[in-house]
Amino acid sequence: MTTTTPPVHDRAAATRPAANAPAVARRLAALGRAELILLVRNRTAIVVALLVPLVMIFAIRSSLEQIDLGGTGLTIAGATLTGGIGMVLVQVVYMNLVSAYVARREELVLKRLRTGEISDREILTGTALPSVALALAQCVLLVVAGALAFDLSAPHRPDLLVAGLLLGFLLMSALAAATAVVTRTVQTSQLTTLPLYFVSLFGSGLFVPLEVFPDRLASVFELLPMTGVMTLVRHGWLGGVESGDLVTAGVTALAWTAFGVFAVQRWFRWDPRG
Repeated sequence: MTTTTPPVHDRAAATRPAANAPAVARRLAALGRAELILLVRNRTAIVVALLVPLVMIFAIRSSLEQIDLGGTGLTIAGATLTGGIGMVLVQVVYMNLVSAYVARREELVLKRLRTGEISDREILTGTALPSVALALAQCVLLVVAGALAFDLSAPHRPDLLVAGLLLGFLLMSALAAATAVVTRTVQTSQLTTLPLYFVSLFGSGLFVPLEVFPDRLASVFELLPMTGVMTLVRHGWLGGVESGDLVTAGVTALAWTAFGVFAVQRWFRWDPRG
């Protein structure tokens, strides 16, 4: 029988020295470097992170060629590349991080880290940094490729595009840690990540823009975790979204992020599942 480690918010802070920004930055940088080394050594993770999103972008383009985008205000190139950003967020951040959190937990890495001065939030954040950095680099490349190779304009609202990406990184990281709660092994992470993966793929506008669906169905899809992020990203890059839809998108994304953070604070396991 394994004992349940107290959740993040129950840990006694009195035993630690007061945190300061330079010390936190140093600890995060050290943990991020260590995690990056582990990521680079994992060839499967690197292939998934670098090549699978690229393959999926071609799949998105092929699917969009079969859809009438007339009246949606979107071009095939615009819908493909913004959908590609969504694929990067889901695959590089969410799916990769679930495996990372589970692997570090089962190898007792997380438990050992908690015996030092580093806080729980720093442990989770530091573990996520390489995946987020890799995803950010890929998103920047997609925007540059859109401008240079696909005749797309520069981002219509760069502030909204950046806000959408930041929210996406935070949301996917929080949901990855929450999914790790119900994931026993690295192998089973391939199964536990599938529900959010497929829901996002077909319901959040990655493969098929929501404008194509009937209004009632689209209204339901607007409540999915990734939909708000995709709305902010699309409007930030391409424009054409009404202000009311942006408010809904922002509130939805923040609500799911808050849920993910709450789930991690309440149920995240630091001990191996056995």
